[in-house]
Amino acid sequence: MKVIYEIMHGEKAVAQIDTQGHCRILDDSFMPYNLYLEENDEDIDTLVNNVTNFNYWCASRVLTLDRQYAKEILNSIGASQAVTDRDRAKLALSYRCVSLTDIYWVREQEEKISFQDVNLYDNHLDNSFVSISLRGKQITVQNHKLAQDLSTNGCFPKAWVRTETGFRLLKDGGKDAVERELLASRICQCFQCRQVTYTQGSYDGEKVSVSEIMTSKEYSIVSREAFEIYAVNHDIDVPSYILKLDAYAYYMMNILDYLTGNTDRHWGNWGFLVDNRSNEPVSLHPLMDFNQTFREYDTLEGARCQTVWPRLLTQKEAAAEAVREIGLNQLRGIDAAWFSGREQEYEMFRRRLDFLN
Repeated sequence: MKVIYEIMHGEKAVAQIDTQGHCRILDDSFMPYNLYLEENDEDIDTLVNNVTNFNYWCASRVLTLDRQYAKEILNSIGASQAVTDRDRAKLALSYRCVSLTDIYWVREQEEKISFQDVNLYDNHLDNSFVSISLRGKQITVQNHKLAQDLSTNGCFPKAWVRTETGFRLLKDGGKDAVERELLASRICQCFQCRQVTYTQGSYDGEKVSVSEIMTSKEYSIVSREAFEIYAVNHDIDVPSYILKLDAYAYYMMNILDYLTGNTDRHWGNWGFLVDNRSNEPVSLHPLMDFNQTFREYDTLEGARCQTVWPRLLTQKEAAAEAVREIGLNQLRGIDAAWFSGREQEYEMFRRRLDFLN
C-alpha cells in the first residue's frame, strides 16, 4: 500500500514523498541540507533516486551499526538488525525521525500530530534507555524511547539524559578515552574558541565525560558531511563559504586539533550552527568531540589534517597557517600537573605550543 510522508521542519511541512518516489517540494529553502529530491513523476530513475535519498536521510537519523551496543539497543526494542538504509529508515520512521540535532521530523499525510507533540525538547523521555546505551544491558523499552539515543554517531557508548536544565550527553568508552577527552577539553578552554565543555561524571560506578546539548528549538546543527550534499546541488564553493561565514572558528579548530593531537576531525563531527527561523547557517557550531586526542602524538608533524581542502596538509602545517591568519588566541597558561601520568604527552604538547608561538 502506498504511503505518503510529510517531511516537517517544526510545524512547517516542507516536502511530501510517497513510497514510490513521487514527491512535491513545498518549501525548498527549508529542506534538510542532506536530502535531495526532484519533482519528476515521469522519470523512473528520478523516482528511484528519490526513494533512495529519502531512505538515506531517514537512516542518518538513527544510530549506526558500528556503535558499541547497537545490537543490544535494537534487540531491546524488538527490532531486526538494521543493516541497510531501508531497514534503518523503517526504524527511524517508527518514531517519526525525531532528533536532537535539528527540528525535522516525519509524519504520514493527514496524521493529526504536531511538532509540539513529538519534539524531544518538550516531551519527556524515560531514562531507562540510558542503561542500554552506556552498558549494553538488555531491558525492554518501547520504540519511542529509542529517541533518547538518536543522532549521536560514533563508535563509543553514549546516551542523552534529560535534566532539569536540559539534555546532557554522557560518553563512556573506557577510562583512557574519557580521561583524554577531559584533558583535551581543559586545554581547549585556555584558548578563545566556542566549544563544548566536557566535565567528569559517573554512570554505573564508572567515569564518563559529560557535556551540555548545543541544539534547541531555536538552533540546529548540520555536519560538514551533510552540507556537502547541499553544496553539490546548489553550486556552492564550500571552502570559500566557510571562510566567509566563520574563518575564526575554522582556524581555531585546526590549531586546537594540532595541539591536542585530535585525529578524529572527520566531516561528521564538525559543521554548522543553523538558525531554525531561516534554516540558514550563522556560524560553525561549537568545537566538540575530543576522545580521540593525543593520537599520532610522537612527532611535531601530527596526522594529516582532515579539514583542509584540497591540499594535503599535516596538522602542523594547517595549524601554522591558522596562526598566521588569526593568531594563537591563548587566554591562560596550561598547568603541567594536568598531565599527571602523561608526561610524554605533556612534553609533545609543550613542543607543539612552542612551535606555534
